[in-house]
Amino acid sequence: MKFGLIVTIFFFILGFIVYYIPHIDPFTFSTYDKGLGASGAHPLGTTSQGQDVFWLLIEAIHNSLTIGLIVAAIGTVVGVFVGLLSGFAGGALDRTLMIITDTFVVIPSLPILILMTSLMKGSATVVLMALTLAMFAWAWPSRQIRSMSLTIKERDFIHTARFSGEGTVQIVVTEILPYALTWSLSNFMNATLSAIGSESSLAVLGLSPGNLVSLGNMINWARQYNAIFNKQWLWIGSPIVATVVLFIGLFMLITGYNDYLSMKRGR
Repeated sequence: MKFGLIVTIFFFILGFIVYYIPHIDPFTFSTYDKGLGASGAHPLGTTSQGQDVFWLLIEAIHNSLTIGLIVAAIGTVVGVFVGLLSGFAGGALDRTLMIITDTFVVIPSLPILILMTSLMKGSATVVLMALTLAMFAWAWPSRQIRSMSLTIKERDFIHTARFSGEGTVQIVVTEILPYALTWSLSNFMNATLSAIGSESSLAVLGLSPGNLVSLGNMINWARQYNAIFNKQWLWIGSPIVATVVLFIGLFMLITGYNDYLSMKRGR
């Protein structure tokens, strides 16, 4: 868990601290000489389009992390609220919410994401891309948290709160939600990883908006401009290494946190 935490913090420093150091927009073509190797001025060299690879990587990390965090926040908050409310309320509300939830679970997300991103070609923002991915990020968490709500609502303190006059939403927020916070944190980290992976997969396939600087798009651009054949290893290698290390860090953080919770429950 410590290694995963260190790696995650390192990427957050790159994406949300180093990113704000004043620099020239790396997306602009012909800013520098083309195809330069690593140097003090350009730690990772430049692309064949005259872009600084280091600052392009920093912006890609920033945007990918931002997308992941937005998707995870929306998916976790909506999923937890819908799941808790559905499980606690029961009846017609439960059936209605679960029909909607199951619809989003069974609908194949890839064709819809391809369609949505194709419509956004060249005009997408980080937030718009995140909202598109978030459409399918809440359904599974909702399903999982509902089962927790069904168990907790039969406990004595819930009956006491109900008889004391508390409303359904108030009970869900004040009485049941605290029990779901630990699970929600684990789901948040997992959703962040999944969202970054989804966007990167779409980008590598050439299906992510072309104006969005992300880790996946950076790999796709390097492939399109023949970085491998031109032996520009830093250009194509840096986003690949960054993506792999980020995934490993987040995965180890998630598994370490889950192991910690298991040990805590065992004690």
